[in-house]
Amino acid sequence: EIGSGLVGSEMCIRDRQKKRSRREENRMEYWFSEEQTPNVKLSIRVDRQLYSGKSEFQRIDVFDSPEFGRFLTLDGYMMLTEKDEFIYHEMITHVPMAVHPAVKNVLVIGAGDGGVIRELTRYPEIEHIDLVEIDELVVEVCKKYLPKTSCRLDDPRLSIHYEDGVRFVRSCEDKYDLIIVDSTDPFGPGEGLFTREFYGSCYKALKEDGIMVNQHESPFYDEDATACQRAHKRIVESFPISRVFQAHIPTYPSGHWLFGFASKKYHPLKDLAEARWNLRGLGCKYYTTTLHKGAFYLPAYVCLLYTSPSPRDRSLS
Repeated sequence: EIGSGLVGSEMCIRDRQKKRSRREENRMEYWFSEEQTPNVKLSIRVDRQLYSGKSEFQRIDVFDSPEFGRFLTLDGYMMLTEKDEFIYHEMITHVPMAVHPAVKNVLVIGAGDGGVIRELTRYPEIEHIDLVEIDELVVEVCKKYLPKTSCRLDDPRLSIHYEDGVRFVRSCEDKYDLIIVDSTDPFGPGEGLFTREFYGSCYKALKEDGIMVNQHESPFYDEDATACQRAHKRIVESFPISRVFQAHIPTYPSGHWLFGFASKKYHPLKDLAEARWNLRGLGCKYYTTTLHKGAFYLPAYVCLLYTSPSPRDRSLS
């Protein structure tokens, strides 16, 4: 009797194991992978794909994931996730807004996801924002699937222009207090936003005390570092004040990301109006005026990418 009971138990165990194995087979895991270099990939487990489509310019996908929430990719490259997009959008927006004393007119190039607009519309003194996005489908997809990011695209101060940013800014002169270039990577639809001609046009489009901020890529991997050097060199040729600052964004290549700060008049540290900005009580999740100052003090390996002062002064000032 004892022996037959053991056999019965073993059969039950094997039966449960078979059922568990079948359940595991049915519960297949799906992963999004982005190749950051030929030897490095970022992979995120996804629950489902919410959207996939192709516009005139690029492939657009939206996924839902357990770790990062919903995320947007363009041509297979990560653009934003719900979990960490606040880092990028706060840094590219609040750094210049804490320096310039009177921003009224703003030009935003790219940024069809709406994150930069969400941050800008927190400032009541801004009178008008022109958003120039080449791909209308990006805006429509983000409105539908990424409402936390696109929530202020209906602000009455905003005008959206679906056209090429290079062409748009070329026709502007002495018009904007701030230009934010929230471009994709320096190839494909965003390639023209990294040229000497484009930065010269931005200089002309700014008022006499205007500021331009742009995303500068990652300095860590060799190919990205070369793009950083090239962009910075071209900006320096157009603007009398040109500095680089950093943020740490988990889903971007290497997690170490740079931005460019270019200005006709204001220095990002000497002209930081710390008390004035803090009185606003905006309550950001990443940006603070203390972090603002630290963000311009760069690691030695980044300083070496640029024609910079001695390693002792790592703010590129």
